[in-house]
Amino acid sequence: MIDTKKFMTDEFNNQYFYSGNDLGAVYSKGKTTFKLWSPTATKATLFLYDKGYKSKPYDKNKMTKDIKGTWYVEIEEDLHGVFYTYEIENGSGKFETVDIYAKACGVNGERGMVVDLERTNPEGFIEDVRPNLINSTDSIIYEAHVRDLTIHKTASVTHPGKFLGLTQHNTRSPEGLTTGLDHLIELGITHIHLLPVFDFASIDEAHVDQPQYNWGYDPLNYNCIEGSYSTNPIDGETRIKEFKTLVYSLHKSNIRVIMDVVFNHTFYNENSYFHKTFPHYFHRQDEEGNFSNGSGIGNEVASERLMVRKYIVDSVCYFASEYHIDGFRFDLMGLHDVETMNEIRVALDKIDPTIIIYGEGSTAGDTPLPISNQAIKENISKMARIAAFSNDCRDGVKGHVIYDEQPGFVNGGIGMEESVKFAIVASCEHPQVDYEKVIYSKKPWAVQPNQTINYVSSHNNLCLYDKIVETTEGLDMTTRIKMAKMANTIVLTSQGIPFLLAGEEMLRTKNGDRNSYKSPDIINQIVWHSKYDHLDLFEYYRGLIELRKAHPAFRMTSTEMIQKHLLFLDNPVTNTVAYNITGSANNDTYADIAVIFNANTSEVKFKLPHFGLWNIIVDKDKAGTTVLRKITGDEIVVPELTSMVLYSNEKFANQVTVVEKAKPDYKKYSGYALGALGLWMLLKRRKNRK
Repeated sequence: MIDTKKFMTDEFNNQYFYSGNDLGAVYSKGKTTFKLWSPTATKATLFLYDKGYKSKPYDKNKMTKDIKGTWYVEIEEDLHGVFYTYEIENGSGKFETVDIYAKACGVNGERGMVVDLERTNPEGFIEDVRPNLINSTDSIIYEAHVRDLTIHKTASVTHPGKFLGLTQHNTRSPEGLTTGLDHLIELGITHIHLLPVFDFASIDEAHVDQPQYNWGYDPLNYNCIEGSYSTNPIDGETRIKEFKTLVYSLHKSNIRVIMDVVFNHTFYNENSYFHKTFPHYFHRQDEEGNFSNGSGIGNEVASERLMVRKYIVDSVCYFASEYHIDGFRFDLMGLHDVETMNEIRVALDKIDPTIIIYGEGSTAGDTPLPISNQAIKENISKMARIAAFSNDCRDGVKGHVIYDEQPGFVNGGIGMEESVKFAIVASCEHPQVDYEKVIYSKKPWAVQPNQTINYVSSHNNLCLYDKIVETTEGLDMTTRIKMAKMANTIVLTSQGIPFLLAGEEMLRTKNGDRNSYKSPDIINQIVWHSKYDHLDLFEYYRGLIELRKAHPAFRMTSTEMIQKHLLFLDNPVTNTVAYNITGSANNDTYADIAVIFNANTSEVKFKLPHFGLWNIIVDKDKAGTTVLRKITGDEIVVPELTSMVLYSNEKFANQVTVVEKAKPDYKKYSGYALGALGLWMLLKRRKNRK
């Protein structure tokens, strides 16, 4: 059994830590230098191929051992488009492997490819700039799978299911409504979070004409782009250029791009390129020396080891610089150590501090990494400007993520008010939240609101509508839609960073499939007929996004600001939450905002924060910045299963322009009275004559 503890010693790191930025294939037109880090190798050879698969090497070049455990060789010719691998010999045997630093690869990622990255830039890409983002709390994130968005025929795109399918403008559903990219623009989101687009193992890129589907959480080549989303997976250059085209198109449409990265595990164990490069170094081991399994997949990556940490930092910086990526979502972020995450934050800040970082603040199983060093939500206070998903928000609002029939606040759950309040204050400290009653967290875990991702559903588990169906047997569609509206009204009006699953704005369903990672298109695809069927729901979501973007009171930038300006109102009955944002918070044009959620099946009368003229901008039917109607007073009746947002710029009675009832027409009424009197006198005379 190999003593892996030595990998964390100063002696090992002093001898083998390599800080250079030239690992992999460094291309120029006159030569390419290949540098490999493999300290236990006794021999290393570079194989060159003219094809990405099913061919023998046309050249073999012995590599020279260099400093800090590296090996190198230099080939003096233009190798753009040439495929390559390394053959590494060590005490465990002889292995042919792909360069873990490869920037391009052939079909199915079986070989790396030398690439002149300048040739992969679409026209105008060099001048590309990130859409403006002042604070991360200004973000509105939309999670989507590349294939889901455009694979159905109703998307009406030229390249369905491909990167290019999401670059096309002027696409319309059969009913004439926007689809694809134009739909995203119309909806108004600021960021699109793409499920894995790096090279993953679970799709056969050589046969993309055959039905295949996977979310992509099966890492193969971390620095290469997935070929099944390109129009030509055989050509390693095409996938790079087409993904850059997608990023550029989204940026021109004022939408930032987030990559879902999966550094917590590899698809293979012993056959992973990590293990073949340096056995046992890149993965954690349990007490018996076996692969530890905190990922639930069979292994976990040892981020705390210096060269693994360097690899992860190098990779995200490469995508941020070369592809202009604007954010990274870390799968099972809890399997990464706190120091690695902080180093990623520092490195990305040097590129652009507006690049956002967030992840799953949990693990999938036991890990040798000490709890105090895990990048879990409970340790978010140790990681400034890194966010975690709030499972308190998710399960408090719509019910337990695992137990399908267990409801939350919007769909009949009892005692979820404090969990909703916890979401509203972005998991931060607030004197009016009773933490003992919050569903999971018994104390605030976010130091600042930019550390919380509020959401009710994602690609994992039941989507929102399917969850509501599971918890509301016998209820009609109209009632369920009210619940769906309220769920994401909570998300989009809460402090922190809101996150939406693609298609929720048109009542997306996966027909109850709670783990659709490899289910067919018929389950995962977005059917654009649904936008027409639920256009009122789409407009409601669009209006909520418009409201959030227009009014900074919903996206305060500090806990102190939230504590000062956000006050919860007394709940008249259970299953209600109401609050007031006061004092033109965060320089908002609204002086006072009242937000009310009535999750009961009957109407409830709420006391407003003060007497005044109140403008209703969100009710059960519509949402946005347009005033729907006005009321004067300090009370309002909120219908069943209804969210309401009101604002007031007139607080005291002597400031209020009272909304008056129509003035009586006294002349008309006097005429009625005289007529009635005349009729009475006439009838009286007739009676007297008799």
